[in-house]
Order: sequence, then structure tokens, then C-alpha cells
Amino acid sequence: MNIRVGDEIPPWVMPSVRPERMRTMAAILRDPNPVHWDPDVCEKNGFGRHTINQGPLGLSYMVNMLHAWAGPRCLRRLIMRFPLVVLDGDRITARGRVTAVREEAGETLVDCDVWLERDGTANPLEGSATVVLPD
Repeated sequence: MNIRVGDEIPPWVMPSVRPERMRTMAAILRDPNPVHWDPDVCEKNGFGRHTINQGPLGLSYMVNMLHAWAGPRCLRRLIMRFPLVVLDGDRITARGRVTAVREEAGETLVDCDVWLERDGTANPLEGSATVVLPD
């Protein structure tokens, strides 16, 4: 891979966040928060008649993008902020841009800014990642 600062990471798209996945993930995580499965609760809190995606699911979209780009063992560091929620029905795109490339201990490490876009506008997750490029 010939990677340079400013290069964009190929985007990864979740065409529609589904409430069924949120309910399943709530059960797996033993997450009792009703915002993940009860649209009445979300509506009372100003989010409309939706449910809110769990943070780990949103984070997984970012990881999927990085794995698709640099391989399943690439991730060295991932720091994320969750400034906005992801709602059921949202079209989410994981995106990233290379900010630094360096050699360290015989590996090529790439630092990136990474974020999720909701329907091409708002960024419900944003952060940075360091990945190692495959040989």
C-alpha cells in the first residue's frame, strides 16, 4: 500500500440502522436502558419516535471500515467521542483520513482521523485511530 497524509480511507456504509439489532444488542450487553428498544422513551426525550443505537454498535461501524481497508489485525489504537446519537433508520457512513505515516519497530503505522456521518451531514462519532499496514 502506498499511503500518504491526506489520503481518504475507503468509506464503509451501514445503509439503515435497524431497531431489531438494537434490541438484540441490548439483550447481549444486558443493557436495561429503554432508549435502545422503546421509541416512547426516546420521543419523551426529544429524539422523535426512534430508538438510539448503542455506542458499541456505532463503534463497530468504524472498526469495520478500518478492517476492510487495512486488514482484520490492523487496529493498534482507537479513541472515540460520541457527540451525537445514532437513531434507528439512519444511514451511517464510516469515513477516515490519513494524518501521519511512520515506521516503528519494523511496522508501517498510519494515524487517521475517523468519524461517522449520518445521512452525509452530522458526525455522531469522531476520533482518531492508529493502524498497522499489512506487509
